[in-house]
Amino acid sequence: MPVGHQFSPYTSNGGSILAIHGEDYCVIAGDTRQSEGYNIQTRYKPKVFRLTDKATLATNGFAADAEALVARVQTRLEMYQHTHGRSMPLHSIARMLSTILYGKRFFPYYVYNILGGIDEEGRGAVYSYDPVGSYERIVCSASGTAQGLMQPFLDNQVMFKNLNTTDGSPLPEPGHLPLDQTLRIVMDSFTSATERHIEVGDGLEIYVVRAMQPSAEKAPSSGPRAADFPLEEHGAVEALGGEDAYTPGACMVIRRELKKD
Repeated sequence: MPVGHQFSPYTSNGGSILAIHGEDYCVIAGDTRQSEGYNIQTRYKPKVFRLTDKATLATNGFAADAEALVARVQTRLEMYQHTHGRSMPLHSIARMLSTILYGKRFFPYYVYNILGGIDEEGRGAVYSYDPVGSYERIVCSASGTAQGLMQPFLDNQVMFKNLNTTDGSPLPEPGHLPLDQTLRIVMDSFTSATERHIEVGDGLEIYVVRAMQPSAEKAPSSGPRAADFPLEEHGAVEALGGEDAYTPGACMVIRRELKKD
């Protein structure tokens, strides 16, 4: 009796990513576990990559496709840098990434992407993608195996959905959280996801992209600037990668340990 054999070029390597933006910053984070089923292939596989001082890309899904996509994006950014003598702005990177993904729609990169950074007005921005290039600009987004756990938490704590104030005052406007509160939300999200999901864990990398120059639209009384927040006290170091010149403090990374079981 004939036996059928089926081959799939794709697999899912677990892990999760998320991003939240504020007035003048963007936080992009991902865990470092790479697994397949019940097997942990490595405990340190970064999912977040610095592209420029103002752009960071998080990828999740099939690890081989993620590496190929990031390498292709970085090559295009390097070509732009040599041609124009400056870094590609965030909205152009967002469109370019969409075009690259859509160009592979018949044999797509099996990755879900989140692009975060600072736009040309000095405001934080998050772009969320599906594997074939459809994207939108939003306040926060989560993707990966623990998306079902983290996205409702972000909807509640960042988008203020299903919340009521006790004194009847209006809820805050989404996208205006202070940086320290956003960092706590990100850490709580991954700590909780690690407790509930076997494909998330080992380590956490939190990239913080900040507008180092004050935005013209930011009023002096609208709160402290993210550039003044002491990230070094939280163990942050300068993020590496990309082909542009580094601006100290513009893109930094905080690393934390997660459960390893």
